[in-house]
Amino acid sequence: MKLIKQKYTDEVVPKLMADFGYTNKMAVPKLTKVTLNVGVGRGLTEASFNELIENTLQRITGQKPAQTKARKSIAAFKIRDGMVVGYKTTLRGQRMYDFLDKLVNIALPRVRDFHGLDPKKNLDNRGNLTLGFKEHVIFPEIKFDEVERVHGLEVSVTNTAKSRDEGLALFKLLGFPWQQEELKKDNKK
Repeated sequence: MKLIKQKYTDEVVPKLMADFGYTNKMAVPKLTKVTLNVGVGRGLTEASFNELIENTLQRITGQKPAQTKARKSIAAFKIRDGMVVGYKTTLRGQRMYDFLDKLVNIALPRVRDFHGLDPKKNLDNRGNLTLGFKEHVIFPEIKFDEVERVHGLEVSVTNTAKSRDEGLALFKLLGFPWQQEELKKDNKK
């Protein structure tokens, strides 16, 4: 099994150059960053829940997450200006590729009732991929026995594709699991 970084240079770049007619390797879409976000949600007032989220993200990504603070007060949600409302981590370079290898080969197969990614839901118009997970325990760094509370997280994979088709082709060639057309047809019947 090839790692995503090596697979990109060896197989994906020549295939995309042939399919989309690029004349220069630098024009081929490439991955730029991966961002992980966790909203604090119900745990706004609990310091222990904030620590749990921060430790979880640090274990999953290998780097300390940044706090996301509220920009203005919203009385209906009991949010004050400057309160911590979430955590985010941005991965680039080798850490990004290591995380994507772990995501594709270990974490996604561990998702319950997973039938592949849906291009209509998970890709935006620029070809960027966004995944939402209801449980953070799918990652191998998290031991299920040690989990106090389960929280969700969002993973966004940003690339330099100019269209949805280029982004989809990039992710398919990198080995991301997509839904089969036959499965969609069977579900409609």
